[in-house]
Amino acid sequence: MAFTIAVAGKGGSGKTTLATLIILHLIRENKGPVLAVDADPNSNLNVGLGMRFEDSIADLREEVLAKEVPSGMSKTDFFDYRLHECLVEGDKVDLLVMGRPEGPGCYCAVNNLLRQYLSRISKQYKYVVMDNEAGMEHLSRRTTDDVDVLIITSDPTLVSIRSATRIHQIALQIRLKIKDMYLVINRISESKDISSLISGSILNRDRLSLLENIPEDPLVLEASEKEKNLLSLPAESLAFQAVGRLMKKLKL
Repeated sequence: MAFTIAVAGKGGSGKTTLATLIILHLIRENKGPVLAVDADPNSNLNVGLGMRFEDSIADLREEVLAKEVPSGMSKTDFFDYRLHECLVEGDKVDLLVMGRPEGPGCYCAVNNLLRQYLSRISKQYKYVVMDNEAGMEHLSRRTTDDVDVLIITSDPTLVSIRSATRIHQIALQIRLKIKDMYLVINRISESKDISSLISGSILNRDRLSLLENIPEDPLVLEASEKEKNLLSLPAESLAFQAVGRLMKKLKL
């Protein structure tokens, strides 16, 4: 069974960049193959990975609900066939894009098929890295297997850290099957002192452990501004080095 890492956080907290850098670390350490799952409706994980996709799972879901299954095929077989077409195959990493949230129809049946499919194909990978929206919809709908590590991202502001602790509380309240949860603070400048933000009662009260601080990185910023992928990021990248430390703490 694949080791599953999920990344969540409010918009602008750098979670997609962090998910991409985690995937990059796994690739460079030859720990693949990796399945990247973009579960954020604002699908951007493919940009960081330099991959293009045609169809999302949401598109397929609507298609299955709207169309008749071709003659001679069961709905499960048809769904599996179309799901495999949604899988973008790359070098050491494959990508699935979940797409927008569900519409007004009944999705119980297709969500069950999706869960079965993801459980089956995840066995082909050593790692699954999932980029989630703040509400973690796909996790809350149980469309994935258990998560080994949930990393909640924040920028170095009190408002964002409070948002991260709310995500942590949501995960506990809806009893998601997550083994470990951690906080990562992104884009910390050299002049920024965050000790007062993390030494107070917020994290202590929430029992949310700080895993790593990711420094502000001009190389990552430049790639983001030019919509370049991060797979060619040099080893001296400050953010990439920090992710290496993060993964070492997780013993990955």
